[in-house]
Amino acid sequence: MIPQPGGSTTNNTQPTRDNNLAMGNPSGASVGDPNNYLMVKSAYTLSYNRRRGIANWVSWHLSTAWKGTVRRGNDFRADATLPRDWPVIQTADYTNTGFDRGHLCPSDDRDGSVEDNSATFLLTNIVPEAPRHNREVWKELEDYCRNLLNGSNELYIIAGTTGTGGTGSNGEASKLADGKITVPASLWKVIVVLPVGSNDLQRVNSNTRVIAVNIPNRQTAADKPWYAYTLSIDDLERRTGYDFLSNLPADLQQILESRIDGGVN
Repeated sequence: MIPQPGGSTTNNTQPTRDNNLAMGNPSGASVGDPNNYLMVKSAYTLSYNRRRGIANWVSWHLSTAWKGTVRRGNDFRADATLPRDWPVIQTADYTNTGFDRGHLCPSDDRDGSVEDNSATFLLTNIVPEAPRHNREVWKELEDYCRNLLNGSNELYIIAGTTGTGGTGSNGEASKLADGKITVPASLWKVIVVLPVGSNDLQRVNSNTRVIAVNIPNRQTAADKPWYAYTLSIDDLERRTGYDFLSNLPADLQQILESRIDGGVN
């Protein structure tokens, strides 16, 4: 480990539950913008888009402190914390559409308590996802992230959507539920990998591993492994208009965001 200036020289090696938005707010989300609406949950933080009916992104911390043996709840439901005059997205809006109710923050990343797991089934954390995308290539990436915990790592993850129009089991679609829900063209993810410790922001350095992917929301995306879709964070920023890892020093962002991870370490 190479500590940054001002960082602690000692580390807590006991996994903890840390700030879900520690690496920064990539879109500058706030409660004043209905299409970039900041929602802070105990299990994750997200930016919701009223016009699209889905999240722009969801950010969460993952360590073994979040893990447990709670069973998957499957209690998909509307998010009652949205403003009352906004369109309500219901589970039935996804029925027979040819798209899965796909998680951004996965259920299996939050099985340490019933409350945490239940939070992942709020429809503000759900997007229309091509079935093979959801059950194969995206799931493989989710499993890969959780397997990294076995190496005494912790992760900071941001996942989101961009573009309009995907291909599900019924063919192409751009909108669901009479236009209430936008089908994204792709799902992306940024992953920061750190050894378990404390003072996480101060411990990110030029050798820190970062992974970025952008996977088309199509059935055929599953014909390739997830690491076939890796790209640099710089490239992902150009595609999304977001500023990832914004809480890190600018010179460190420049180094980390220019790399493309091989995805097979």
